Amino acid sequence: MSVHAGSVKQSTILNDAILPNRASKAGLLEHAFALLFRGLVYPQIWEDPVADMEALDIRPDHHIVTIASGGCNALSYLRADPAKITAVDLNAAHIALNRLKSVAAQRLGNHEDFFRFFGQANHKDNIAVYREQLRPHLDETSRKYWDGRDHFGQRRINGFAKGFYRKGLLGNFIGLVHILGRLSGVKPSLLMTARTHAEQIELFDRHIGPLFRTRRMRFLCSNPMALFGLGIPPAQYRALAGDQHMADVLHERTRKLACDFAISDNYFAQQAFGRAYQSAEPGSVPPYLEQASFAWLGERSKKLDIRHQNFIEFLASQDAGSLDRYILLDAQDWMTDQQLNRLWGEIGRTAKPGARVLFRTAAEATLLPGRVAEELLGAWDYDADLSQSLTRKDRSAIYGAMHLYRLK
Repeated sequence: MSVHAGSVKQSTILNDAILPNRASKAGLLEHAFALLFRGLVYPQIWEDPVADMEALDIRPDHHIVTIASGGCNALSYLRADPAKITAVDLNAAHIALNRLKSVAAQRLGNHEDFFRFFGQANHKDNIAVYREQLRPHLDETSRKYWDGRDHFGQRRINGFAKGFYRKGLLGNFIGLVHILGRLSGVKPSLLMTARTHAEQIELFDRHIGPLFRTRRMRFLCSNPMALFGLGIPPAQYRALAGDQHMADVLHERTRKLACDFAISDNYFAQQAFGRAYQSAEPGSVPPYLEQASFAWLGERSKKLDIRHQNFIEFLASQDAGSLDRYILLDAQDWMTDQQLNRLWGEIGRTAKPGARVLFRTAAEATLLPGRVAEELLGAWDYDADLSQSLTRKDRSAIYGAMHLYRLK
């Protein structure tokens, strides 16, 4: 998919964010990733909002700024009822998805319709709901995106009638892994039959672990382009792999996803292995999709400001001392030292007393010391103990670590 029509400037900004090495050998890979990243990447955001909210300690007067991605977490943070959430993203598809979710939260009259649309996301009735109840209230840009067609010639909104969570780079990558499993005689979906922790471990060792030792999977994992489906750009691929074979790294992290949490309480595992949420019960869906959340979601979603904008440029437009919480996802893994210093300069300028910054990294160590100037980073305390605890609790499992910084 391409960036929405009329967004030449945004395309340039996206390239600036993703292509730090245009003239290097890595430039071609980065350019290929940038092209793919302009379409839908994450139908579901792959960071655990429950772990996030423990780290953030959100209060009613807080203004939060986060990278939007698929929107699951920005909407879920509304459970804490902050004053405002600004969700920014350079990806036009993610912005359209966030705006569709926000409009649906305000316009749909019951949780059943809302969950059928964004929880099941595979029912033909969703198209009529979109046409009659959502489309008239969308902004023109988002409406054009959902009415438009993907590279297969299908209307994008039809994804919600055919299995939206199987779309995008992430959905396609998960589907490819399932195909490789069947070709290799293993069945990742069998993990969904586990009823105890011991069964989860047994089924992983029998039906999923062996997949990472196959020639096909090791060949796939050795190619950085193959992991674009996980949203991993070339620079992050190198950080994630380190000195190990990428197949071994992914085996370790997939084992955590499959075995460290009960399947019924881990919607990331349900999407990865079962390719669908099991129910609308807590743990089986992002918090914003829980039935109890629908009572407050519509009104609180009015506090969500969704912007097609660079994170640093948004910060630069804000007053000094005006923001409380910053969620960077894993974006810093992509950044040059110059970009990191500009980012942390704006974070420091806009941070209120007691501000917190939360992010994830592909590798286990925080990447900031030695790259961000001491006069910027020295204003912050790194909470190593809580960061390690949160990493263990993060059900998404794919990242090396979560990191929490507090303003001194």
